[in-house]
Amino acid sequence: MSKSSNRHHDLQALLERLKLGGMATHFADLALKAAKEGLSHEVYLHELAKQEEAVRDARRTERLLRQSGLPLEKTFRTFEKKRLSPALQLQIERLKNGAFLEQAVNVIALGKPGVGKSHLGAAIGHELVLAGHPVLWTPTGTLVQRLLAAKRDLRLPQELSKLDKFACVILDDIGYVQHDRDEMEVLFTFLSERYERKSVMITTNLVFSQWDRIFKNSMTTMAAIDRVVHHCVILDMMAVESYRALQASHQHLHELGDDPKEGTKP
Repeated sequence: MSKSSNRHHDLQALLERLKLGGMATHFADLALKAAKEGLSHEVYLHELAKQEEAVRDARRTERLLRQSGLPLEKTFRTFEKKRLSPALQLQIERLKNGAFLEQAVNVIALGKPGVGKSHLGAAIGHELVLAGHPVLWTPTGTLVQRLLAAKRDLRLPQELSKLDKFACVILDDIGYVQHDRDEMEVLFTFLSERYERKSVMITTNLVFSQWDRIFKNSMTTMAAIDRVVHHCVILDMMAVESYRALQASHQHLHELGDDPKEGTKP
């Protein structure tokens, strides 16, 4: 084996021991490019460091996505933004980079069933992950049961600490959860713990005047709403037509032999 080949393998092994996998993968190709183009040592090293950073960013994104529980198919690539008003689309664009997380601002997507609240919440979650933010997406009922089990095992503070590592927790379909007293209390505790420290994103079909269905007690309901909306962006989707209803309507027209674009076929 030549000295050059030995040096190549030694350098690769060294970079791998130093956990510089990106550099270990790309140093040889970049060295060849640098030689062909007459690049300086500084330019070569800069390009090599950029490759390492890109590999690490990709690994971090993969890890955050795996930990997030986000539905993989619910991204903005599959979300029909054209159904939303320009003002609502602008609100959503401003949320994508995650700047709202710095001030622990909450987000509430409010709308009737079928308008795409869950899809929107997950899509924003994907954008936050791509921006490097740790996110957890969970059905509200699942989180409540997780907290309730922790409370029964006398480890609720530890469970809340685990959730604290997420810059944003996305609670899906809070309006469908009917809580008993213990379940209501752990949900309220969770919201109180994150108040003005970490963001919560909530999707719901209940306007605030109906949140007593969730928290039962009027005082607790008022306190919960106060904590959620104090620093909050509200995505009002109440006027958005149900996507599922539109699909059903189009399917019905298709079965009848009608084309909504061309009128009724003879």
